[in-house]
Amino acid sequence: MDLGPRSLISHPQDSQDCCPPPTHRDYLPQMQGREKEKAVGDLKQALPCVAEAPAVHVEVHQRGGSTAKREDIKLNVRKLLNRHNIVFGDYTWTEFDEPFLTRNVQSVSIVDTELKIKDPQPIDLSACTIVFHIFQLNEDGPSSENLEEETENIIAANHWVLPSAEFHGLWDSLVYDVQVKSHVSRCAFSQNAFSLIQMGPPGTGKTSLCKALAQKLTIRLSSRYRYGQLIEINSHSLFSKWFSESGKLVTKMFQKIQDLIDDKDALVFVLIDEVESLTAARNACRAGAEPSDAIRVVNAVLTQIDQIKRHSNVVILTTSNITEKIDVAFVDRADIKQYIGPPSAAAIFKIYLSCLEELMKCQIIYPRQQLLTLRELEMIGFIENNVSKLSLLLSDISRKSEGLSGRVLRKLPFLAHALYVQAPTVTIEGFLQALSLAVDKQFEERQKLSA
Repeated sequence: MDLGPRSLISHPQDSQDCCPPPTHRDYLPQMQGREKEKAVGDLKQALPCVAEAPAVHVEVHQRGGSTAKREDIKLNVRKLLNRHNIVFGDYTWTEFDEPFLTRNVQSVSIVDTELKIKDPQPIDLSACTIVFHIFQLNEDGPSSENLEEETENIIAANHWVLPSAEFHGLWDSLVYDVQVKSHVSRCAFSQNAFSLIQMGPPGTGKTSLCKALAQKLTIRLSSRYRYGQLIEINSHSLFSKWFSESGKLVTKMFQKIQDLIDDKDALVFVLIDEVESLTAARNACRAGAEPSDAIRVVNAVLTQIDQIKRHSNVVILTTSNITEKIDVAFVDRADIKQYIGPPSAAAIFKIYLSCLEELMKCQIIYPRQQLLTLRELEMIGFIENNVSKLSLLLSDISRKSEGLSGRVLRKLPFLAHALYVQAPTVTIEGFLQALSLAVDKQFEERQKLSA
């Protein structure tokens, strides 16, 4: 299938927002023959990193009220990076010495370095090509796309203008195993128009990842598209109680989407959540369990998706909770297929650790104590001492929590505080005990429900 141009990210040599490092040719005097070849060889050996010139992406969050020009922001951020040209993995600045940055910039973030390497590594920014992505967040919440039918108004979709304040930080907050974000982002960044289907049990963050990816791509492609449009289709609403009208609803819905696609300054994301409700209807119809109009609706959706995928500024995102009920014809249409299962003990540890950090920031857990990461525990061989004791306890709780969904895990710290702390502040030892009890309670309730 021809999906149009294959390059999603503007290459450093093509981008106006890049700072390419000098090459060895910039330093060569006018020389001839073997003398020039020898000089080139000597410089290549002396400057191996410059020859490689890896790209580092820097996301600059411009304040909402700022009217500063992008070139001025880029110039001042470049000065900031020149003063801090060695960083360790992803890094964010939120406070600045330079008044211009304080007035106009909310944050400067070196991003996505940890998608390429397992553990954070020192990065010499002076030996890298810096690619800037300057953006302002849209503060408006979602609007509803309504379709009029007979005497009622049907909410067929929610609509966000991207990048949205609602999704800010969502990408970084998501924790997955087996480098899910790395795989999805690499595939997405290397293609132009594409479609993605994410499959797995409920509560594993499939919908959140789709929204976070839409936000990430809008920022990453801000030099090509002025903004993004995210349309989240309510697949259940497309089936009218008058089945003969459902085909018209599908046509109306996708006509609205086509109007957005016609604006070539916009990158349009179409998200269909729980897509199995569409494909299951077609299978049931074949078995004689659904009206024949149902299969016409589903076929209309698939036809409309095929039509809008031809445009270079469209990304189709879908999720499914029940993998065995997905229509093969639908799965075959997806360029990227990703299974997302329940988090492992390692992912759970990261989720709990981020929650504890937030609780210490707002002093619900007090006094603040330093917790070791899982990588740091591995480096000391999981030996217990005064420094590692609390982190090892958190690791034990994480292993005990395996089998719980990401959605439940995010709620557990709140439930632990509400059920077992019941005080304004608590020590980290007391909170970890409460968290362990909250995990036990979750599994007890599961057993009661399954009995």
